[in-house]
Amino acid sequence: MELAEIRTYPIKSIKGISRSSARMLPWGLEGDRRWAVVDPLGELIWVGEHPQLLSVSAEETPEGDLLLSARGLGELKVPPATGETIAVGFANFERGVLAGADAHEWFTRLLGKPARLVWQDAPRRYGVNGEPGGGPEEFAWAGALHLVSRSSLARLDDWIAEGAMQRQEPAPDPLDVARFRPNAIIDGAEPFAEDAWTSVRIGEIDFRVSELCDRCAATTWHPATQDGGKEPLRTLAKHRRWDGASWFGIRLVPRNLGELRVGDEVQPG
Repeated sequence: MELAEIRTYPIKSIKGISRSSARMLPWGLEGDRRWAVVDPLGELIWVGEHPQLLSVSAEETPEGDLLLSARGLGELKVPPATGETIAVGFANFERGVLAGADAHEWFTRLLGKPARLVWQDAPRRYGVNGEPGGGPEEFAWAGALHLVSRSSLARLDDWIAEGAMQRQEPAPDPLDVARFRPNAIIDGAEPFAEDAWTSVRIGEIDFRVSELCDRCAATTWHPATQDGGKEPLRTLAKHRRWDGASWFGIRLVPRNLGELRVGDEVQPG
């Protein structure tokens, strides 16, 4: 098995960036989900309700700025956030530093509602919560790295195609893995073998498996077109539903730090 792809998401809910390598930090990959878009009360504006976010690209410049672009909007360079620190009402991001007013205006135009861009300045404030058994030096809410398997996705595609055939519908295109917003995409495992893992080594980094990923409505939006649909939740509910949720992928917590590289060997524990 090998690490086939690495992706980071500079802002929660926007497009991911494919990378050949990324530094593993206690709270996640460097540059992953440290920014978020919130409403005036500090509540998360998320892709499940606002698929327009999937049209946003963000690139980090060598100077530390964030370069934003989206369909129908001009580019905007956002410097490091230095504004007021505000309360933010969602897991693992309880306070954030406001970006400049032009960033708030840019996202307000995109979404058609008041929005603010905030930066998570101190991820060490937020430990892994009790359900995944977080320890005192574990800093991501449920797991610093989100991993999915290409073979599991292929099996899910097969199930979706079988369901379409039974309903006498046209065969659908395979799902884009971007629907699941993973950080690490592996190749070479048996379908859903990751369900049974308790630990895994990727390259030089050891991880414990904190939990399986329960899937939400964000997966039903096409990442390129922002069109909505019933898949993959309809099919996951048929084949992968237990404990009141539908499951795909796993979350990992690092036991040591280092560099992840595409092509790294993946060894379950």
